[in-house]
Amino acid sequence: MNTLQRIALTLTIIGALNWGLIGLFQFDLVAAMFGGQDSVISRIVYILVGLAGLINLGLLFKTWNETDNRRTATPNT
Repeated sequence: MNTLQRIALTLTIIGALNWGLIGLFQFDLVAAMFGGQDSVISRIVYILVGLAGLINLGLLFKTWNETDNRRTATPNT
């Protein structure tokens, strides 16, 4: 896993935690930290979390392909 994927995973986790807070307590942590949902910084964070989700979507399929290759590969003896 390269650095970009680790950053994307971290942002995705932040987004997931934020959505959990919204769902459970109707509390948007990102908006509370950066001055509301319409502030420029909040919008940037929301965009970065969305992009991170797209990057992780690619990582999901990459992981499955690598796992399948390991199972089907024959050991060198």
